[in-house]
Amino acid sequence: MFKTITKSLFGSSNDRYVKSIGKIVNQINALEPQLQAFSDDELRAQTDKFRAMLADGQTLDDILPEAFATVREASVRVLGMRHFDVQMIGGIVLHRGEIAEMRTGEGKTLVATLATYLNAIEGKGVHVVTVNDYLARRDAEWMGRLHQFLGLTIGVIVPNLNEFERRDAYGADITYGTNNEFGFDYLRDNMKHERGQMVQRPFNFAIVDEVDSILIDEARTPLIISGPTEDKSELYVAVDAIVRNLEPEWYEADEKTKNITWTEEGTDAIEQKLKDAGLLETDNLYDVENTQVVHHLDQALKANIMFKKDTDYIVKDDKVVIIDEFTGRMMDGRRWSNGLHQAVEAKEGVKIEPENQTLASITFQNYFRMYPKLSGMTGTAATEAAEFWDIYKMNVVEIPTNVPVQRVDEEDEFYKNTQDKFQAIAKAIKEKYETGQPVLVGTVSIEKSELLSSFLEKEGVTHEVLNARQHEREAHIVAQAGRIGAVTIATNMAGRGTDIQLGGNVEFRIEDELRDMPDGPERDAAIAKIKAEVAAEKQRVLDAGGLFVLGTERHESRRIDNQLRGRSGRQGDPGLSRFYLCLEDDLLRIFGPDTLFARMMNSNLEDGEAIGSKWLSKAIETAQKKVEARNYEIRKQVVQYDDVMNDQRKVIYEQRAEIMDSEAVDDVVIDMRRDAVNAIVSENCPPGSYPEQWNIEGLKERVEEVFGLTFPYEEWLQEDQIEPELIEERIAAEADARMEAKIGKADAGLWRRIEKSLLLQELDHQWKEHLSTLDALRQVVWLRAHAQKQPINEYKQEAFALFERMLDKLREDVTAKLQRLELAEPAPLPQVDLPELPDFLTGHIDPLTGDDNSNDGDGSAEREDLFGSLAGSPRAAASPGGAARADNPFSGMEISRNAPCPCGSGSKYKHCHGSVGAQA
Repeated sequence: MFKTITKSLFGSSNDRYVKSIGKIVNQINALEPQLQAFSDDELRAQTDKFRAMLADGQTLDDILPEAFATVREASVRVLGMRHFDVQMIGGIVLHRGEIAEMRTGEGKTLVATLATYLNAIEGKGVHVVTVNDYLARRDAEWMGRLHQFLGLTIGVIVPNLNEFERRDAYGADITYGTNNEFGFDYLRDNMKHERGQMVQRPFNFAIVDEVDSILIDEARTPLIISGPTEDKSELYVAVDAIVRNLEPEWYEADEKTKNITWTEEGTDAIEQKLKDAGLLETDNLYDVENTQVVHHLDQALKANIMFKKDTDYIVKDDKVVIIDEFTGRMMDGRRWSNGLHQAVEAKEGVKIEPENQTLASITFQNYFRMYPKLSGMTGTAATEAAEFWDIYKMNVVEIPTNVPVQRVDEEDEFYKNTQDKFQAIAKAIKEKYETGQPVLVGTVSIEKSELLSSFLEKEGVTHEVLNARQHEREAHIVAQAGRIGAVTIATNMAGRGTDIQLGGNVEFRIEDELRDMPDGPERDAAIAKIKAEVAAEKQRVLDAGGLFVLGTERHESRRIDNQLRGRSGRQGDPGLSRFYLCLEDDLLRIFGPDTLFARMMNSNLEDGEAIGSKWLSKAIETAQKKVEARNYEIRKQVVQYDDVMNDQRKVIYEQRAEIMDSEAVDDVVIDMRRDAVNAIVSENCPPGSYPEQWNIEGLKERVEEVFGLTFPYEEWLQEDQIEPELIEERIAAEADARMEAKIGKADAGLWRRIEKSLLLQELDHQWKEHLSTLDALRQVVWLRAHAQKQPINEYKQEAFALFERMLDKLREDVTAKLQRLELAEPAPLPQVDLPELPDFLTGHIDPLTGDDNSNDGDGSAEREDLFGSLAGSPRAAASPGGAARADNPFSGMEISRNAPCPCGSGSKYKHCHGSVGAQA
């Protein structure tokens, strides 16, 4: 109570912070008359002026008022939109590396232009991160006009760009793209073998649009680049056939965690069934030899029990396509990990694709924390403010609306069952439909969307169903959801980022209706007619009460519910929102106090009767808070485990960068050789031990295996002063001499390339194997909790030991291959190319559920066999047409041989204009 009184007297800390920013806004407004008098050329020249000021030692904060005023004036001239004062406050918040929470329709896209322009003046690059490719393209084209008017360059990162196009986009002053594309490009860059192949610049500043969706909802699932493994489809089919005939009492299912455990009776039964099918290598199900079968069994059980068709996935074109739980969209090309997707494919009887092995991985948390300055904007972030600060050290600042919100948020209505609830929803929608009030309905799954659609068809209500099956039309359907009498059923927050304007969206109507009409008086007249129709229709919708947002059930997160509500009442428009709930909703059924709800509702409600209560709404909110806290703990756990790998990832990626930047790596190779000798001798002849305790046979075998050398060890043992250090010196000296003799016979430049290439290949191979081991460790380390040990601490210790072991193996393998390498003697020696990236897939994998939220990867050419190419003759590199290129207009440019050719053919430079024929 005291806190409430204090807040009413002095305002909240957020109010005071926003008020303090008002002083800067006053400075910006004072400059407006001066800039309005500028010509276009004078306004454009401001950018060069600001760059000169920065070069003279001024800071971005020093030039902020004039820069923001410049953007405002340019926006008026180019876009026909003037930034409101509250938008200026939002821009300052973004520039300071904080999160601007702005209501839907308050113009977040326009706000971003302020901070992007100011920070792009430095020339270090600014990334604007969006939730989908459509928004990346739209914002780059729409806001890009403003930035280009002021002399800045714009790039956009979308799927299917070649490396030349990506490098060009990242080289722009401002780059738009999705979180997945930025993250995957970072991972791909750190799989390249030449610095010139890398597309990204050093990180500088990023603005994340819909920051809660990207940094919270999707942050539970790391980005993963993977490559295919061997085919195991027969095993999946065999295990699936067994799982289909299980008795319900043989297992226990936990819907909260999507985990399934066997009962004692079930363990005995399934063991016998697997024996009868000949799938067990030993009689005991849990013997180490049966680990793979047990893993497949668990995934098949999860696929059959926990994953529902048309809710978690659909079958389209004989393929299992994942449905995103947050947006309801189809995730074409995305796959669950750890064999879960293959288990679902076996369940549905479609073709089973091979599993994949992790080649590189990073979480969004650790990716975005690499930016020296990170900011974001969204309509709903306050409920997750603690997580934003804990993980990203970003403050959430609530920006006031330009016009007071007039939307009415009504209390929830509760019903006994889904049938009663949907009948009431259909009746409510029909009433609004008959008055002309537009209705936006939010559902949680495709199944619920189609169920509601059938109810509305019976009522004779014309409507649009927007779900994963309508992805291509998503933005266009949502844009017109505010038209008179429109009824739009949207799965969760489908179409997020598209503004719902009352009366309809002028731009989308022009695009849809006048796409094929050429420019001219006729088109101008048609555009004027559409604008007049939209204005008249908007007034009719306002008279009807604005947009009615209807939620068919509560989401696990209050934030998602607030997002849905926020689609109504934009920029001071009237609006209405209401949620309809029942005892069978997932949130109430799984997380709610079911006995209390069941007792109250079943005993007091008649069929079709509704109840509304602040107490019940409060109970729902309490359940949501519990789920949010649980989900936060899950995301926090993902970060804790990835932090362990992140430290190792930094070491590996820094080492790769050093190798790529080095002209020669002979000093690294020599150190590795010495370390390998030391490790082998120390292992078999421990310091401080007696010669009779040494493992001479082991030493002989290991030295022969790694160095291909033999020594008179027995004679050495007869010496009086023999010590491990002396043995180490003799082996190292002989190994060095052998390598020097080999290098002396080879071309120096060629040998440097061989060492560099081999070192990178082996580093990547060992890192890939290490990631696979860490994946397996993470799957089982939680079992240590039964021994009263902290799984995360155990994981840290094991991961560190595995990393040291990986480095030891790397040193040995590089040394062994160089020691045994024999060069052919063709003259002149052929050009040796660094190995190319293998084919790989990209994934955004949830380590706990196996969910995948990302695009499939781009295919690169298969890796060449370095040592095979040494003995052969140079290939006649061909253009796509097959003929060798005879001219090279790019010969004066520094272009990597493995980079895409600048001519745009799609071939690598070395296979096109950079071929031997073109160079001649």
